[in-house]
Amino acid sequence: MSSEANSPEKSQTILEAEAVTSLSVVVYSFGGLFDAGDEHQEVAFRYAVDAINSDRSLLTHARLSGQIEQIPPQDSFTASRKVCSLLKSGVAGIFGPQSGQTSAHVQSICDALEIPHIETRWAYTLTRDEYSVNLYPHPSTLSRAYMDVIKTLGWRKFCVIYENNDGLVRTQDILKNQTWKVTLRQLPFSEDYRPMLKEAKKAGVTHIVLDVERKNIFTVLKQAQQIGMMTSYHNYFITSLDLHTVELEDFRHGGTNITSLRLVDPENALVQKVIEERVFGDQRYGRTVDPTPASSLPNSNMTFLKTEVALMYDAVQLFAKALDDLDRSRHIDVTPLECDGDFTWVHGNSLINYMKWVQVSGLTGLIKFDTEGFRRDVTLDIVELSKDGLERVGRWDPSSGANYTRTYSEVQQGIVESLQNKTLIISSILAAPYTMLRETSEQMTGNDRYEGFCVDLIHEISNLLGFNYTIKIAEDGQHGKFDEKLNRWNGMIGELLSQKADLAIGDLTITYEREQEVDFTMPWMNLGISILYRKPTKQPPNLFSFLQPLSLDVWLYMATAYLGVSLLLFVLARLSPYEWIASFSCREPENKTLENQYSLINSLWFTMGSLLQQGTEQQPKAVSTRIVAGIWWFFTLIMISSYTANLAAFLTVERMESPIESAEDLAKQTKIKYGSLYGGSTWTFFSTSKLPTYQRMFSFMESQNPSVYTKSNEEGVKRVQKGDGQYAYMMESSSIEYITERYCDLTQVGGPLDSKSYGIALPPGSPYRTLINSAVLKLQEGGKLHGLKRKWWKEKRGGGTCQADESKSSSKANELGLNNVGGVFVVLLAGMGLASVVAVCEFVWKSRKLATEEHASVWTEMGKEIRFALSCDSSSKPARKKNLERKNGPSFLSMPTFDSYTTSQYSFTSKDPVS
Repeated sequence: MSSEANSPEKSQTILEAEAVTSLSVVVYSFGGLFDAGDEHQEVAFRYAVDAINSDRSLLTHARLSGQIEQIPPQDSFTASRKVCSLLKSGVAGIFGPQSGQTSAHVQSICDALEIPHIETRWAYTLTRDEYSVNLYPHPSTLSRAYMDVIKTLGWRKFCVIYENNDGLVRTQDILKNQTWKVTLRQLPFSEDYRPMLKEAKKAGVTHIVLDVERKNIFTVLKQAQQIGMMTSYHNYFITSLDLHTVELEDFRHGGTNITSLRLVDPENALVQKVIEERVFGDQRYGRTVDPTPASSLPNSNMTFLKTEVALMYDAVQLFAKALDDLDRSRHIDVTPLECDGDFTWVHGNSLINYMKWVQVSGLTGLIKFDTEGFRRDVTLDIVELSKDGLERVGRWDPSSGANYTRTYSEVQQGIVESLQNKTLIISSILAAPYTMLRETSEQMTGNDRYEGFCVDLIHEISNLLGFNYTIKIAEDGQHGKFDEKLNRWNGMIGELLSQKADLAIGDLTITYEREQEVDFTMPWMNLGISILYRKPTKQPPNLFSFLQPLSLDVWLYMATAYLGVSLLLFVLARLSPYEWIASFSCREPENKTLENQYSLINSLWFTMGSLLQQGTEQQPKAVSTRIVAGIWWFFTLIMISSYTANLAAFLTVERMESPIESAEDLAKQTKIKYGSLYGGSTWTFFSTSKLPTYQRMFSFMESQNPSVYTKSNEEGVKRVQKGDGQYAYMMESSSIEYITERYCDLTQVGGPLDSKSYGIALPPGSPYRTLINSAVLKLQEGGKLHGLKRKWWKEKRGGGTCQADESKSSSKANELGLNNVGGVFVVLLAGMGLASVVAVCEFVWKSRKLATEEHASVWTEMGKEIRFALSCDSSSKPARKKNLERKNGPSFLSMPTFDSYTTSQYSFTSKDPVS
């Protein structure tokens, strides 16, 4: 600042054009009120006046004279006195001050005397006084711009950190949005913001809307950096329009995403020209307003031109343009006024209307007002911090909203470059086969200590993306569950939210609750919840297993068909004349009789022989009986063939007996206990399910004492093995597949109960999500994921053992033991016993009859027959002579000769051919 401006003897400085040489030039005076120490605004005011007086296109026959007054901030009394002093000297307008309280007091005086009042400060007012204009964008416009940018960034959950109540006003529209989850935190009045920032970090805050004064932006960001809140996973949106004037050198290489809006475009030719003239003027007059020359940071895009300074320059330009238009239409007299007088300035109303009507292109873009005197139509630059400093990445305007100018490939290329050679912390838990300790006798360190599917997967991804990594096992060994008592997440999810890890990989299921807190990549494995249970025991062979190929109903139907066909054959044979055959007697040839071979016994014997695929001496002769016989043979052919084919399967296939076959079977009983990993995705599935079956199962698990839940999947597997069929464990189907490949006594029961996926978790808002998605997709399309699964499920750590046993046992047919076919022997023995009993009955009955005929003792006759039967000398014996005087015919044991043969012997004694 010049020595004249700093002179304590002068409280008023008059700036007039150096080229004023003619007494005919009109001088228009206007006042500028500035807070003490606000040198930037004062200098901008001076340069604007000099620029206008040097511009021959404006006020060609007039010059401007700016009268500067400095007032203490928030001192309304001094401000009133200064304003009245300016009005008494005669001014055409009043600029400033920046303090809200004093500015309102000045505005009321200007309205009373009809003097235009020009402001360049942020002020939230729904209505504006008639004689006042404000070049600062209206708060509603800025609030809309904030919301559009945040929507474009895709934020869903963030924290608003504000300094004072003005910050709440600026962000009130953001707070009203119901689609976002927004928390509020106010900076403490002390200069140590670290305790508040630590609380925000502990709460997992990664997206921050920062509303603080320009002078405090660096302090807040620096203290956030000190506690680890300036990483590549943190995102800041700063509401100040002056971020380009803040020193950001310490944050350019940290990877933090810092976004803001800017009203002043440093690439604007007018802005560059004004800055050059300003620097030249400072050097010419020996001023040192800017302590740091702009050349010290040539790549930082720092213009050192604050928004309010640029607005002050534009305000003077706007005032001069309106005054020039008014001067062209009429003669303007600037008259002195008294604050306590009754007179007003006659041209004040016209001048303020001209200011609202004209449009000027200034340092802050196109300046125009609406009918209410508000500046709502503005264009803002969207800027982001990069390694090269602040860069413009888009534009915002009221009509089209936020529009980013950089392409998607440019964004991804920047992320790829930031990821190169960066070391990421990978959080995982020990769970086979995903992450396991390497089995070796050597001392291993670092990542070499671990092996498994996930270890190989993250290694493949790192090769594709070019980053380094360090595997770290989660401290509590948990996947991640929200602890309502501690009000925080545990496990791998908790380490991501507390920024202890960059990635989390393992058998980590993608769930809705977890997705709300962290980001997940696309799934690298799809699976579902299933039931792990012991293999069903082999069912002991049934003694009468040969009856199992046909159901009981079929056996009953076959017996019914057998009896029905036998009776039908018997009836049809008696009705058909072609089944009666003539019989002749040698002794009595004149006695001709007709005989029918199909007696009831013979009919049953014929159908039985056909059913057992054997022949009989009876053959049907009539057409009707032949039809019945043919249909019966066809029926027996199909039934016997079906029975024989099915019998082989029933005798050779081992039958397994399992008490449960599905989740419904578990829910219907209470003898077999079942549980899951407490707090895991399976537990969450049952606790939140709306299906009655699963709700009943969850209630059963919750009510059990001791608890059926486990702390790890390994514990659940051991409980199934030791449970002797009294415990079932529910877990992911992929883990069950791994277990059943190694433990041949365990198996999966039923199909998946749901559909879920494993994914890689990242901190919310992680810039690496898209890159890792692309890497996972590339590995999937190349078959690498399938190869890794085959390696760790079926080859490594004893994989394929049970599968080899099954293939070996299935390569040969099962031998049939006595247990399989013992029932046939039982039937054979039973038949033999029955035949023996019948033979004994026949023997006794016939011996008794013969003893009656011979008038001998029964025991005598039985003895004779037994002695003859036991003598194996001959297969024939002499026939006994029939006593012709006896009426009962020949003896049962006598063998008739041809001469003594009668028609009654071993034949029908009655003349009825069928008796």
